[in-house]
Amino acid sequence: MVAIPNRANRVPIQEAIDHLREALKALPGSYKLWHAYLRERLEIVRNLPVTHPEYQTLNNTFERALVTMHKMPRIWVMYLQTLTHQKFITLARKTFDRALCALPVTQHDRIWELYLVFVSQKGVPIETSLRVYRRYLKFDPGHIEDFIEFLLDSGLWQEGAERLAGVLNDDGFYSIKGKNKHQLWLELCDLLTNHATEVSGLKVDAIIRGGIRKYTNEVGRLWTSLADYYIRRGLFEKARDIFEEGMSTVVTVRDFSVIFDAYSQFEESTLAAKMETLDLSDEEEDNENDSVVEEEEEDVRLDYSLSAAKLSKKILHGFWLNDDNDVDLRLARLEHLMNRRPELANSVLLRQNPHNVEQWHRRVKLFEGNPTKQILTYTEAVRTVDPMKAVGKPHTLWVVFAKLYEDHKDVGNARVIFEKAVQVNYKAVDNLASLWCEWAEMELRHKNFRGALELMRRATAEPSVEVKRRVAADGNEPVQIKLHKSLRLWTFYVDLEESLGTLESTRTVYERILDLKIATPQTIINYALLLEENRYFEDAFKVYERGVKIFKYPHVKDIWITYLSKFVKRYGKTKLERARELFEQAVEKSPADSVKPLYLQYAKLEEDYGLAKRAMKVYAQAAKAVPDNEKMSMYEIYIARAAEIFGVPKTREIYEQAIESGLPDKDVKTMCMKYAELEKSLGEIDRSRAVYVFASQFADPRSDPNFWNKWHEFEVQHGNEDTFREMLRIKRSVSASYSQTHFILPEYLMQKDQKLNLEDTVTRSSVLESPKMKWLH
Repeated sequence: MVAIPNRANRVPIQEAIDHLREALKALPGSYKLWHAYLRERLEIVRNLPVTHPEYQTLNNTFERALVTMHKMPRIWVMYLQTLTHQKFITLARKTFDRALCALPVTQHDRIWELYLVFVSQKGVPIETSLRVYRRYLKFDPGHIEDFIEFLLDSGLWQEGAERLAGVLNDDGFYSIKGKNKHQLWLELCDLLTNHATEVSGLKVDAIIRGGIRKYTNEVGRLWTSLADYYIRRGLFEKARDIFEEGMSTVVTVRDFSVIFDAYSQFEESTLAAKMETLDLSDEEEDNENDSVVEEEEEDVRLDYSLSAAKLSKKILHGFWLNDDNDVDLRLARLEHLMNRRPELANSVLLRQNPHNVEQWHRRVKLFEGNPTKQILTYTEAVRTVDPMKAVGKPHTLWVVFAKLYEDHKDVGNARVIFEKAVQVNYKAVDNLASLWCEWAEMELRHKNFRGALELMRRATAEPSVEVKRRVAADGNEPVQIKLHKSLRLWTFYVDLEESLGTLESTRTVYERILDLKIATPQTIINYALLLEENRYFEDAFKVYERGVKIFKYPHVKDIWITYLSKFVKRYGKTKLERARELFEQAVEKSPADSVKPLYLQYAKLEEDYGLAKRAMKVYAQAAKAVPDNEKMSMYEIYIARAAEIFGVPKTREIYEQAIESGLPDKDVKTMCMKYAELEKSLGEIDRSRAVYVFASQFADPRSDPNFWNKWHEFEVQHGNEDTFREMLRIKRSVSASYSQTHFILPEYLMQKDQKLNLEDTVTRSSVLESPKMKWLH
């Protein structure tokens, strides 16, 4: 074994080289000796310029090594790196090819990595690099993206576009850079449009339109790219057609804004460019005009020496289509585009949803002042909008359409529009009913009263049995079949009959409404009022009777109140028993929260026409029937009426009844204070004091000082030292009771099994059971 010198042993380089050379003479097939020898040789040239003769010696050494080491990839890699550093293009290329031929294909990836770095250097001919990349793609087709990047960096737009198109057409392509087909497609579009004059042979229009159909989230950008392609090729009119087509096909406002902004910018740039060229050519045109004036006398058509180009120039000079000064035309184009923006934006929204009624109305407003355009728009709208899919109220399109003709004094065509509108199958019956009502209102505005009534009779006519049978067989029931049950239609019809028809025809309409069971409480009231106005009182009361049988609470409440008030007003005392029966029936069926006004009416009846005792009985029943939150106000009314009819002493029973009726604590306290004032006014001081004692249990001295102040004033005026001291003692007891209740309650809740004995609570209970208050229980 020959020892290989180690750099750590600090052996001089030349000495190490000599040792290794001698060793290689003995063992020329040793990879380790050759590798160490070449490393030493590389160490020598590390800091030398590439023009130094040592590099040639190094290259010769590598060549000698490869005689026996041609299967060792590391030796090839070292050699190729050295040649790449030396910038020997031809030698390096041939050596790379030798390495690929010498090494097995499984090790080619190590060589190709260096090979691509080499051909990517500056100074390497483009053709050489292309040939190398093409060979590399045969070895590893997955790196086509690197080749495309190289082509684009080298300005080879034609081949780059073709390769990129090929990648997009390959369904099995997988990007090693993580790009999806969408990103690659956008790159191709940018390449084709930015280098429109350099790329040929590809159907750019078809490619970009294919992307528009496939990638709908970038439609605006793709349309502008296609237009930009034609702009760069100088086909400005074709670019305008592309912009117009894009704006007329996109379905999102974002894409529309992208195309419109690009279009307007294009028109502005062409206008600015034209104005600049005109400024520069003004002087030349003046000179040409002078020469043309001199030659006007001669007939240029007879000058056979002129070429075809010169002849056409002279003949067409001054013709408006051949005028280079088309600034006005370009400016008009730009203004026309800007004026069309609202219409175009509205078209985009309608393409999103052609059944959006509100957008159609906005579109018509854009053409305000142009009736022809508005009529065409409404015609398109009613033809496009499907009532079953409509967003909004589709019948309003027909209504406003007819109103447009009416505003222009063309009532005949307005009737035609309504006639067509009522034959459309809408989603809701109310839409069709609104159309009939609008049609009748138009007839009323033009004084055609008979026609309006006839329209309502047509609209409310029930379909025949044959029609119903045929519709049932079809399985698709249109709204026209249900129209005769539309409450809105009948309400409008009955209003017309009341205004224009007779009483009998109006009664017939009301009866028909009741038969169809579509009446409302207001319908009942209106029907009864109509009969009362015509002095059919008993018939009116029969209508009220039908109403209270049809409806239940809370809807029947207004009918009862109106019925009872009208009955009492009509008959008063003459049919008192019947009125009482009606009131009893009303309060019996009424819930607690709606019974108060009925009881008040009932009591008022007894006061005016009946017996006072019965009135008091009604008040007493009302005080028990109303909900708790209305008991206080009911008792106040009860007490006031009792005092007025029977005198103040009679109210004692009512006060006691109110206090014991289960009122809320605050209402009990208020009632007690009023009761105490009553007793004091009657001179019953002891009874008044007893009431104060009873009410004290509901008044916390800290939160209700008003009660205790009143009691204090009462004792100062009517009490003595003992009663005053008793009042203070009760106040302390009540205060202590509330305080201990507040503080002990949480502990009491945590310890439910413990019984708390509060002395002040006992004291309070003793107050409640005092002999002075027994008369209250």
